[in-house]
Amino acid sequence: MRRIISSFFDATFLKFMLVGVVNTLVGTAIMFFCFNILAWSYWISSALNYMVGSIVSYLLNKRYTFQQKGHDWHTVWKFIVNVSVCYVLAYGLAKPFVAWLLSGVTTNIQGNAALFVGMVLFVGFNYIGQRFWAFSTR
Repeated sequence: MRRIISSFFDATFLKFMLVGVVNTLVGTAIMFFCFNILAWSYWISSALNYMVGSIVSYLLNKRYTFQQKGHDWHTVWKFIVNVSVCYVLAYGLAKPFVAWLLSGVTTNIQGNAALFVGMVLFVGFNYIGQRFWAFSTR
């Protein structure tokens, strides 16, 4: 069990989290601006966040976190599939969960809370997918 935990929380995890801070700052600003200021939908706002954030994430994680050189279309496609599955899973779970949990509050508060919960779920799912599948050297 200790070996499994140490394989998750190591220097690679710290680099991934640092890249995630950059992605989060950029993507979250875009997402909440689109949702609250432009009054775009939950799905469009969160999708735009992950389109922009995913490009930044791919470039930084490929080089910095997982130290892969060159260009490999197979890795690009695995990355795209991973991010897509993580997005649908995270935000698909977050929205109904938060609607149920916060059923007595306004839909705007529910939407903002669901966006936040979706972000948290996405980070966990995405790390596992990138580390052990998309950028795996096995």
